[in-house]
Amino acid sequence: MSNWVLNHGLSALVIVVWLGINIFLFVYYFHFYEYNTEFYYTRQITGSALAWARAPAACLNFNCLLILLPVCRNLLSFLRGSCVCCRCSARKQLDKNITFHKLVAYMIALHTVIHIVAHLFNFERFNDSQQSTGQTLDAVLSRVGNNDSKWLNPIRSNETTPSYITFTTIAGLTGVIITLALIVMITSSTDTIRRSYFEVFWFTHHLFVIFFAGLVIHGIGRIVRQQTEESMEVHDFLFCQNRTADWGSIAECPIPTFRGGAPMTWKWVLAPMILYVFERLLRLYRSQQSVVITKTVVHPSKVLELQLQMKNFKMEVGQYIFINCPSISQLEWHPFTLTSAPEDDCFSVHIRSAGDWTDSMFETFGGDKFERLKQIQPRISVDGPFGTASEDAFHYEVSVLIGAGIGVTPFASVLKSIWYKYENSDAGLKTKKIYFFWICRETQAFEWFSDLLRSLESNMEQLGKPDFLNYKLFLTGWDSAQAVHFKVHFDKETDVVTGLKQKTHYGRPNWDKEFHLIAQAHPKTTIGVFLCGPQPLAKALEQCTNKYSEINPLGVHFHFNKENF
Repeated sequence: MSNWVLNHGLSALVIVVWLGINIFLFVYYFHFYEYNTEFYYTRQITGSALAWARAPAACLNFNCLLILLPVCRNLLSFLRGSCVCCRCSARKQLDKNITFHKLVAYMIALHTVIHIVAHLFNFERFNDSQQSTGQTLDAVLSRVGNNDSKWLNPIRSNETTPSYITFTTIAGLTGVIITLALIVMITSSTDTIRRSYFEVFWFTHHLFVIFFAGLVIHGIGRIVRQQTEESMEVHDFLFCQNRTADWGSIAECPIPTFRGGAPMTWKWVLAPMILYVFERLLRLYRSQQSVVITKTVVHPSKVLELQLQMKNFKMEVGQYIFINCPSISQLEWHPFTLTSAPEDDCFSVHIRSAGDWTDSMFETFGGDKFERLKQIQPRISVDGPFGTASEDAFHYEVSVLIGAGIGVTPFASVLKSIWYKYENSDAGLKTKKIYFFWICRETQAFEWFSDLLRSLESNMEQLGKPDFLNYKLFLTGWDSAQAVHFKVHFDKETDVVTGLKQKTHYGRPNWDKEFHLIAQAHPKTTIGVFLCGPQPLAKALEQCTNKYSEINPLGVHFHFNKENF
């Protein structure tokens, strides 16, 4: 339980505060519109539907203020750098930005549904009141101000229908547009579409521009009306509400006048919109900087390595960049973890061919076509770098790095940087031990990374630190012919798959066993666990971090961190 609090306590507190603000805003504005006297006559037509429409509108303003902040990557990287002296548990909240972005989106969807349903009731009641020819209070109120701007009922003639109002007024039309935009954005953000049709998700998500534009002008029509202050001073609704026949004929009951409330949404969303515009301008500026491709390497398993140089490019271990290749697609930007170390002369990425865009990148830069195009080199644009959880790998005395497949890339950067630090006798390095696990399906996938591990093996031995790096490679897929080959060469001094001294393990890791051994080897230690891999693996590892952390504050504690893009 104590480790759960360490890993998730701050996140839980953020969620509780966020939910608390939503509940407060909903209750406060529901009470405001349900009981305030200036809305008394409005409620005579709409009933409680007025409060049910306006309370979620206030929550929508608050959540629309938040929705853009988690996707301002430069802001998050700046905050991560500014919080370098904060505890890792505080900094890693920034790595949950996409999760929070989704939660805010779901809250926006919930309040949108409540807001729309309540307004449907409002417009039906407005229509019924307008159609009434009697002297009931709601019918009389519907006829007030029909020939001027002091009306209460937006449906001001018997021929006007709620549908007509919906598609001809600013409030109605923008409401339809932003609702459709929200539906498309949310449905195209499901895991199935995002993973299988990333371009669909990417392009439809930019409907947020239309969503925010419609949101800002949604209240300009001032559909929700209230009695004016001047009218309330001379027209006491407690006295006049039952004397509608005397309205305008006696001094105590002049005809009431009404006005619409001023639009408020722009006050909530203006600051994050400006911030996001600056974010996009900064990305645009960086994307125009010249990027030089110094080297391309084709690795097994259709993995392409690009070594790049860019003026004033500064990085930290484990960070990632976005890459665009205009000759493939003018608009598509894809994230890739940097596999180089900050000490390298250039920065590099490894791109696995696993989709239309990556296939095109592999063909363009990894084959004969690139040899032919060397004189006219395809242009590359880079945006970044941006911070991730792996930046904190050096903030622990013991770090556990776990990569699945191409998910090894952030840890290539970490391991390279360690080599440089020890080569330069960096005594300030806090990390004393690293455990590295790499899980792959194919033997070929190990080839491009085994050179780095082999170099680390020999260099750590020369530096007198042979136990600094403990690594285990796991092969989860092989055929019968390979199995026989592994068995025959099992007694060789080096591994038959990688050529390393550490032998490859076959099958999946027993995480309970691994965590138990690590916990025994490092009592009274805070250990950072870093994963770049699929969600099911993340759940299993998170369970182990909680299981093998001690309740005693001075005991061993595992802090779980997962890469998120």
